[in-house]
This record gives sequence, structure tokens and C-alpha cells, in this order.
Amino acid sequence: MGGNSFGTNFRITTFGESHGAALGVIIDGVPAGLPIDMDFVQYELARRRPGQSALTTARQEGDAPEIVSGVLNGVATGTPLTIIIRNTDQRSRDYSKLEHTFRPGHADYGYNAKYGIRDVRGGGRSSGRETAARVAAGAVAKLFLKTLGIDICAYALQIGTVKAEKFIPSEIEENAARCPDPDAAEEMIAEVAAAAERKDSVGGKVGCRIYGVPAGWGEPVFDKLDALLAHAMLSLGAVKGIEFGAGFDVCSMCASENNDPLRPGEPPFVTNHAGGILGGISNGDVIEFNIAVKPTPSISRVQQTVDDQGNACEIEITGRHDPCIVPRIVPVVEAMAALVLADTALRQRCVKLDDMCNE
Repeated sequence: MGGNSFGTNFRITTFGESHGAALGVIIDGVPAGLPIDMDFVQYELARRRPGQSALTTARQEGDAPEIVSGVLNGVATGTPLTIIIRNTDQRSRDYSKLEHTFRPGHADYGYNAKYGIRDVRGGGRSSGRETAARVAAGAVAKLFLKTLGIDICAYALQIGTVKAEKFIPSEIEENAARCPDPDAAEEMIAEVAAAAERKDSVGGKVGCRIYGVPAGWGEPVFDKLDALLAHAMLSLGAVKGIEFGAGFDVCSMCASENNDPLRPGEPPFVTNHAGGILGGISNGDVIEFNIAVKPTPSISRVQQTVDDQGNACEIEITGRHDPCIVPRIVPVVEAMAALVLADTALRQRCVKLDDMCNE
């Protein structure tokens, strides 16, 4: 019960609320002897943290990670690794007027129906701030995957009506939109600014490419690799859809167009419409997927809603909110992908006798 844990062999449990004392994560299954680079963990958290540009909320959080257990002299001990991130810039008073009303587009109504109580201060566990704990865990997973030669790259593929037409990885961290197309990035930033001026917000699409995953990862039935990645991505509150490879374009394609022909040598596939996964198992090609990210629901326009007594009323949300979630969700997408792959890597080592005997 509770749904606060994710993974099997590399398993995380997150805790804490947006306006509580702290957020945190317990990571079980980190291989003993793995060096834990806390500067890297801090770097990943800085990519997600609020207040980093005009495209994000003005809330200021240092998001400094504190190791509580599982690390000795900079190396994982193999016991549960716990990281805490303290909240330092809460402004709970911004939510005092929302105590008896439900915010459109938020989890308020559902939480109230499920628990009979809800944390009005930023949404509690349903807040996007919960993802800070995921990013910290994902950073540890990335450190493990780096030893296996696996690299994950997420980016803003679309914001509002603006789409990236070029893919230049070095440009992603050079602009506030986190877009691999510098020309499109400027238009994206302008689109977000225009929405904010209208007291509105915009959504978008995040792309992700994963390099270095060998053929054979993933399980053939219920725990397909794409199913696990989909679970990870759809566990993010702002994500409303996911597609792999050619995605929904396959609806209008013939098999002769969609099938990826094989050839001798490396890479063995001529095209990658499958997105690097066939039958739920990685095929050695680049794993590619895109996710749909909804507009930030907290906007300062007047909206219609009901109160907790069922009476019709209006709501105007104040406080500090992102006019677009896309740039800050990019490192979260990478983190969740890393957690899936770290778990899958450990699982894969138990599949073949040869692999177990060569340990």
C-alpha cells in the first residue's frame, strides 16, 4: 500500500512533502564499492531546482543533499543509502485561501476523495517538488550506469507550438529551455514568456535518448523494458502520455515502412522505428521515447471550481509557480530512466548461468 516505492533490485522509497521539513529517499540495492560523487548528485539536483531561470518558479531552494546512511569514505557500503534534502523557502501562507477549494488541474479533488484529508500547502506529496528525491536517487543510479557505459540524454523537444528541428546535444544545457535546437530554444522561451504575461502556462514534449544499453535487457511479458520505462514516466504527475520510436505514427504506417531491416555488422538495424526495444527487450540500438507534459495547472487567472461542500465558486491561485514545467522535468526524466535501467542491469545479471559464473 502507499505506492511510495519503485523498483525491485535497485529500489527506492521517497518521503516528505513540498512544505514539510524535508524530502528524502532511501535507496536499497546500490552495489557495495560504488564511489558516490556528491558533487555530481548536487549538480543533478541543481538542474531540477526552482529559481534557476525566468522559465521556472521563483521559489529559492538550494536542494543540498545530505547523506544519512549507506556511504563510508565516499563509497557505497551496500546497505540502504539515505539522502535528505531540506526545504528552506516554503511560503505556506500562499495556500491559506485554498484550504476549502479544489484547484483545477491538480490532484486536490482525488486526494480528498481517497484520504478524506489533503495537504493544502503546495499539494504535499502530489507536488512536483517530490521529484527532487527522485533526482537524487537517479544521480546515484547514473553513477552506477556510468560504470557500464550507459548514457541518458533528455531534452525539450517541444514547448507550446514550437518544435525542435535540430538535435545538438551540447546545446541542451546552454539555454533555459533545455532545447537541443538553439534557434527553437529562443522561440520556446518567448512562448513561455507570452503565456506568463497572459497569466497562463504552456505544456510541451520531452524527448529522451539512451545510449549503450546492450541487447537483451528487459523481460518478455509483464516487465517489458518499455513497460517499465512507461511506468516510470507516467508516475510523474505532469506526464500524460509516452511513445517509443515512431510512436503514434505507426498508426498510419505499413509494416514494410515500420519494420527495421537488419544488416550484418554494427549497428545491425538500418532504421530505429522500434525505439531500441522489440518484444519488451532491448535490441542494442539507441532507446528513444517522447513524453507529453501538461501545462502547469497553477495559473493566476480566475478559474471555476467547487469547495469541499460542493458549492460552485471561483479560484485565483497566487504564489510562485512555473509557467512551463518542461525545462525542469528534463533531469527528472533522466533520473527515472536511470532508476529503471539500474534495476534492469542488476536483474539481467541473474538471467544466464555464464553471467553469474563470471562475476
